This record gives sequence, C-alpha cells and structure tokens, in this order.
Amino acid sequence: MSEERGLPRIGDHAPDFSAVTTQQTDFNFSVWQEQHWVVLFSHPADFTPVCTTELMAFAQASEQFRQRGVKLIGLSVDSVHAHLAWLRSIHEKMGVTIPFPMIADVDMRVAKLYGMIHANASSTATVRAVFVIDPKRVIRALLYYPLNAGRNVDEILRLVTALQTTDRFVCATPANWREGDKVVVPPPKTVQEVDQALAKSEYEHRDFYLALKNVSPVVTPKPVEVKEPQPVEAEAPKPAQPDPAQPAENTSST
Repeated sequence: MSEERGLPRIGDHAPDFSAVTTQQTDFNFSVWQEQHWVVLFSHPADFTPVCTTELMAFAQASEQFRQRGVKLIGLSVDSVHAHLAWLRSIHEKMGVTIPFPMIADVDMRVAKLYGMIHANASSTATVRAVFVIDPKRVIRALLYYPLNAGRNVDEILRLVTALQTTDRFVCATPANWREGDKVVVPPPKTVQEVDQALAKSEYEHRDFYLALKNVSPVVTPKPVEVKEPQPVEAEAPKPAQPDPAQPAENTSST
C-alpha cells in the first residue's frame, strides 16, 4: 500500500514515522515530540543557497522557539551523510551551529506521507513546506513556499506564538498581530451576549461584534538551572566545656 496520502489538512493527526536523523539513527517522531509543539519543515536539497540561509535563520531563532516549548526539525530527500557534511560546512564557513535534527529521507517516504512532493514543482525535491504541530500531534497550520522563495522565520515564530496565545486565552488574533498586541474577543452570539460584551469596560470596542482586549505574554520563563547541593564538611567535635553553673566534679580519691 502506498504511503502517499496527499496534502494533510489543518486538524488532521500528524502522521507518525521512523527515520534516520543527524542526531539519532533510530528516530521515532511521536517519541521525540513528547508533549511539545513542533515545527517540521522541508528543504529541496542540501548544499543549496536558499536552503542554507533558511537553516541558519531557524538556528538563530532556535532559542526563541525553545522558550515557547517548540521543537524544530528539518527534512530533505538527501542522505544523512550529505546532511552531516552540509551542517559541518555551515558551521565552518558561516559560523552557525545547527542545534536541531535533520531527517534523511532518501526514499521520500516521509515527504510523501506529508505531501511535500509537488510534481508540478519537482518530482525529486520537496517544496518548502512548514507544519506546525501541537502537543496532541494535531496539525494546526500549514505553509507552502515555492523552491525559489525563502521562508520568513519570524513569521513562523509569530504564527506559533499566535496559536499558543489563542489556546491559552480562548481568543483570536487580528491581522498583523504581534506578541503583546491586543487579541480579538469571541463575538457575541445572542442579544444578551451583545449587551454583556458592550458593558465590559476593559474591552476596546470597535463594533458590537469586534472587540479587543489585552492578554499576558505567552512566553514562559527559561527553566531554572538546578544545582546539585554540595556536601558540607563536618566540623571536628569540640571538647566539652564545664558548665560554670555546676560545681566541679570532685576528682580526689576517697
């Protein structure tokens, strides 16, 4: 049976798979994901100029993704040996270390599973696909770019932040929303809800169906470094001192 399923859709369960990556020879996607958000992105090929710039951009933003509980993972239809040589070249020539795994997908099995091969663009290379997957392994957003246009990593980070914010505060985000901006309150569905919404002074009312409110940032603080307690050296016991309030013991013989 073919594993090619066409383009996944928002709300679909992200297909699980096993593969070889630059960090693990027996990689399993669901085990690796644990309870984190994931940004899975594909590249047309190793050692190509646009892909190199994108890989460095993801690496440079990796700490911001990590702070939001997001794991990054890349894919192209090259071998793991090509991946390793490419990452080494980026480190030596560009001074950038790639901290996330890269999937080696020579047989295009994962690429077909996720609909990354678009025959009208190329039958042998993946398009620039991006999948935002939540901790329940549900696909929450899809982005597809052509081979000749690099991705905007800032927009992908903004998109993940928007999804996490809407989950946390049960809201929506308006056009051009950035973290710290006001969010959109769910619109009222009855006459009573209209009156209740208009009565809330903390909302910025644009119309009865469009109101904005402030929310707290979704970014969580960095994990606190836990230091192992150091053993305390025991002090040598001090000789007992006589209590001046008690009479000295009579040491003379009887």
